[in-house]
Amino acid sequence: MTLLATVEDAPPAGVGPMLRTWRERRRFSQQELSNLSRVSTRHLSRVETGRARPTADMVLHLADHLEVPLRERNAMLLAAGYAPRFHDQPLDDGSVADVMDGLRHLLDAHLPYPALLLDDAWDVVDANAAVDALLVGCSPALLEPPLNVLRICLHPDGIGARIRNRDDWAAHLFHQVAHRAAHTHDPRHRALVEEVTGYLGGTPSPPRTSGPVLTLELETDAGVLRFFSTSAQLDTATDVTLAGLHLETFLPADATTRAAFG
Repeated sequence: MTLLATVEDAPPAGVGPMLRTWRERRRFSQQELSNLSRVSTRHLSRVETGRARPTADMVLHLADHLEVPLRERNAMLLAAGYAPRFHDQPLDDGSVADVMDGLRHLLDAHLPYPALLLDDAWDVVDANAAVDALLVGCSPALLEPPLNVLRICLHPDGIGARIRNRDDWAAHLFHQVAHRAAHTHDPRHRALVEEVTGYLGGTPSPPRTSGPVLTLELETDAGVLRFFSTSAQLDTATDVTLAGLHLETFLPADATTRAAFG
């Protein structure tokens, strides 16, 4: 490929070891990455050892095949001597206003059922009015910003006592955050794994379910409400913060829950 510029003298500042680290994290051999990226193993070896200086396009080409998070792709570009390509704007910045308006419209469109917009650390960015029904009995301290869904569900002062199938729902949440931590290697996600493990007293077994989907079973004054959840992300995000957002929506899993919200 023409995306590589060879340098015989000075090695690049750290981008080679960074690429090698991410290749090893994905458990790819150089040959496997070569097959995926169509970059020869000789070129990969020279990039990783600093004997070849990759262009910015080559860095991004390899990072894409390694599924490197956008924030880390920026770090790779900087290490290779290039400017970052991916913006990282606050969610109240005017440049992302139209996207945020669209996501908030989806929250309201999901009424009368609960929906939340979460960042990549499970902090609540926004929610529709129906979410309030899920938070009854939660300690006010846990409802102070930033609200964290994992903490609300699993902290002793959260809503865990009202979740009838708490063990299975907690295992579901644990395996979600553990999977994300293994994929991103983000220190924030590893810290969440430790926090959740502390609430659960260890690593839980995978959740059990006798139905087609795992449901959240929540005890309320109106009886036991049952929901199943769906999650959606922005597949085309080129902003670091937007790429971490996901929309979590809850739908009734039985007629009683549908009637309670209808």
